[in-house]
Amino acid sequence: MCLGVPAKIIAVGEDCHHLATVDVSGVMVRINISLVCDDDPQRLLGCWVLVHVGFAMSVLDEQEALDTLAALKQMQGILQTHQPEESDLTR
Repeated sequence: MCLGVPAKIIAVGEDCHHLATVDVSGVMVRINISLVCDDDPQRLLGCWVLVHVGFAMSVLDEQEALDTLAALKQMQGILQTHQPEESDLTR
């Protein structure tokens, strides 16, 4: 299963082929924005993107990004409260 994670673009380079810096829940990551950048990367500053394997795959609206982050955090909480027993893993 593949998972894309919402991130907010906080810094860009001079053109679409330079790496951008995004904030992924407080972690700064450098990503490739060439798939979502038309010509001026400055227009992407402050935008939310869906990041998968270091690439911005699509631009998200802010509410969709925040809803997705909330769902991911909820899933993380569920996983942390239910740690499978070793016997569960061998079935």
